Amino acid sequence: MPHDTEEVVLLCEDPDAPDGTFLHWLVTGIDPTASGVPEGNQPPGGLEWHNDFGEIGYSGPQPPPGDEPHRYFFRLYAVREPLKLPRHPNADDVHRALEGRELASGTLVGRFGR
Repeated sequence: MPHDTEEVVLLCEDPDAPDGTFLHWLVTGIDPTASGVPEGNQPPGGLEWHNDFGEIGYSGPQPPPGDEPHRYFFRLYAVREPLKLPRHPNADDVHRALEGRELASGTLVGRFGR
């Protein structure tokens, strides 16, 4: 983690959704010194936002029946200052807010189909 990291941002998105990138999870304000998250808990210091299901927190993969498997991108960003986001941000809002604030990042991609 870069030494000047103010917070960590966690984003899970599905770019294969029929209506454009779908936000499954957004957490801001994660403590950069945290070393893990116990199952079923919120990341330390983190604030979970509404996802595109209209729920707060994580909502798992649910590609429409008949679709090819979807990719799910879990991204962690070390940022130099808190993100300025609208009340109900979508994935594009988050990516715009990250511009110029990102110090480092990592991505894990999973696939899921019905």
